[in-house]
Amino acid sequence: MTSPHDSADANPHVDPAQTQQNAEPAVELDPIAQLQAELAAAQAQVSEQRDQVLRAHAEMENVRRRAQEEVSKARKFGIESFAESMVPVKDSLEAALALTEQTTENMRDGIEMTLKQLVSGFERNHLKEIAPEKGTKFDPHHHQAIASVPTPDQESNTVIQTLQKGYLITDRVLRPALVTVAA
Repeated sequence: MTSPHDSADANPHVDPAQTQQNAEPAVELDPIAQLQAELAAAQAQVSEQRDQVLRAHAEMENVRRRAQEEVSKARKFGIESFAESMVPVKDSLEAALALTEQTTENMRDGIEMTLKQLVSGFERNHLKEIAPEKGTKFDPHHHQAIASVPTPDQESNTVIQTLQKGYLITDRVLRPALVTVAA
């Protein structure tokens, strides 16, 4: 007698794939079980993505809160550097007022030193003067014309006189210079 194995071995022309097909067909998954597995995988993915969204939302809230705190601190302490520059000026003025007997020359020297402290504080904090000289072209961004005077010996729309200096903080006008302009 011959066994099924003997016939496959005995006949070299038999395809091994055909013998597997003739054996039992492959077990196919139950469609409901397959759908339940896909549903479970999708639910797991949704749960993971929901967790990621919640974490991203929490991180955004933390960033927003930290930014608000930084803005609050900047508002509260932004003037700190300028205030540190002004304290010695105040001290010098108080010391000058405390002196009862001083000469005009000593008083002038003290005022000049105090002015140097003030100018130094302005420079450290990027506060610059706007003091246009006579003949400077009028700039409405930095100057405010108080009067316009006809002047035959000067070009029109130029500064005749600076009545009050203006100031810039970095590039922003704090106060425009008050000027008289040639008509």
